[in-house]
Amino acid sequence: MNDILSPSPSESDLAFESALRPASLAEFIGQDNVSKQLGLLLKAASLQNRAPDHILLAGPPGLGKTTLAMIVASEIGAGLRVTSGPTIQHAGDLAAILSSLSSGEVLFIDEIHRMARPAEELLYLAMEDFRVDVMVGKGVGASSISLDLEPFTLVGATTRSGMLPNPLRDRFGYTANLEFYGHEDLATVLARAAKQLALDAHEDAIGLIASRSRGTPRVANRLLRRVRDFALVDGAGEITTDVAQRALELYEVDSLGLDRLDKQILEALIVKFQGKPVGLSTLAVAIGEEPDTIESVVEPYLLREGLIQRTTKGRQATSLAYRHLGASEPS
Repeated sequence: MNDILSPSPSESDLAFESALRPASLAEFIGQDNVSKQLGLLLKAASLQNRAPDHILLAGPPGLGKTTLAMIVASEIGAGLRVTSGPTIQHAGDLAAILSSLSSGEVLFIDEIHRMARPAEELLYLAMEDFRVDVMVGKGVGASSISLDLEPFTLVGATTRSGMLPNPLRDRFGYTANLEFYGHEDLATVLARAAKQLALDAHEDAIGLIASRSRGTPRVANRLLRRVRDFALVDGAGEITTDVAQRALELYEVDSLGLDRLDKQILEALIVKFQGKPVGLSTLAVAIGEEPDTIESVVEPYLLREGLIQRTTKGRQATSLAYRHLGASEPS
């Protein structure tokens, strides 16, 4: 997948994004309802002198789930422990993390839907009663030891909330469904980033980058980074509309924010399969990409823009996709 829009940030991307992260809810741009609801939840917990309820953040990649987890810890003045679902493959791994938490600490589990099932089951009791039962020994001599935990707040992030088992989902006191950003909010995100980076960026150029950022702040910041590099090399450091336009053309990001992978998918649906419905696995093989990447990273935006549709028989390109690629619809 094109690096500029990749769902997996590199180390340099992470460092760049970290420098631009807002530190409080007041600085967090977009997701207004989520920010208000989260602020109310945190303030109520503070007034009652207790740990906030467990929080589930759900939505496509790049919308600010990790940032919000950091803000939760910052707003309540607590420590933050960070881990991810794929790294927790045994109940003992999770028990070790939970038992080491300090009172009031925030535990952030990214991609929580990818935790191993035994760890999930251990988490149920920990979230509800702040206690874990650990098995000691094996076979006939095995015994269960109950360990009390310090009160903590779990913040889970997922791009696939439907994969979470109901018992786990039900134990979160608050679920935030993050939505794609509107053009104005993205322009505000970019203007803030440009100011922090001391960039000479014209307002129209900021608007152009925002319009091609797929409704995603992470993508917007990466595009700004690439346009900045282009301006330094070819535009005397000034980010004008012309400079932004030429930079985005170089990186194959078109007027709808589609990149090479998006176009590969649409072209496969239109040309290879002649507009007929195509199953996800067949489509993935046809373009040489992982089904999970297509379903969780690419499809949400294409569906939102009305470029593809899901039917009972498979994926199909819409009339808008044909027009965007300049192709003729089958009669």
